[in-house]
Amino acid sequence: MQHPVSEPNLPVSEACLRNQAPIADVLAQELEADAFVLEIGSGTGQHAAYMTRHLPGIKWQPSELAGRLEGINGWRQRSGQVGFLPPLILDVSQDLWPVKQVDAVFSANVVHFIGWPQLRSMMTGIARVLKQGGLALLYGPYNYAGQYTSEGNQRLDQWLREQNPEAGIKDFEQVILAARKEKLRLLKDIAMPANNRMLVLQKY
Repeated sequence: MQHPVSEPNLPVSEACLRNQAPIADVLAQELEADAFVLEIGSGTGQHAAYMTRHLPGIKWQPSELAGRLEGINGWRQRSGQVGFLPPLILDVSQDLWPVKQVDAVFSANVVHFIGWPQLRSMMTGIARVLKQGGLALLYGPYNYAGQYTSEGNQRLDQWLREQNPEAGIKDFEQVILAARKEKLRLLKDIAMPANNRMLVLQKY
């Protein structure tokens, strides 16, 4: 399947290009065809464009920090997909989120970029906006029993901590514990390419 060539002025994440097809495969398997999905930390907006093209029944609500919406809007205009909704400003630390009652929450490569206080706030927010039985799908690298799963992940963790001492790859067990405190239980831990995982959590 051909990937559309991006416009010169649109931001491009190489990580998105590498992981969007495997992520779409998991979402197609886990989500209802007409699911309303909140994406946390939409970045460039490429995931929103790709997922709404390959899963045309879903409604995809991108969100990002203030000042980072321009690229997402550019990709939305480029894609022309009706399911690609206008992006919302969202900081996971804020008490009130600008959306409620979604079928699923998705985030890619957010957990390891933020600190534990932000992650706990993010879990609280996810639990608040998810419908009963709704899913949270958290893509990215995790440590297991305190150990890195690859040398690449160890280098990534070092780089992250140099940028932000509070950031870094989180221990899987601690993430699941934080989720459980918000009544989010682990359904699946799916192996993904390049030593990443997809954690599938359900609100109960």
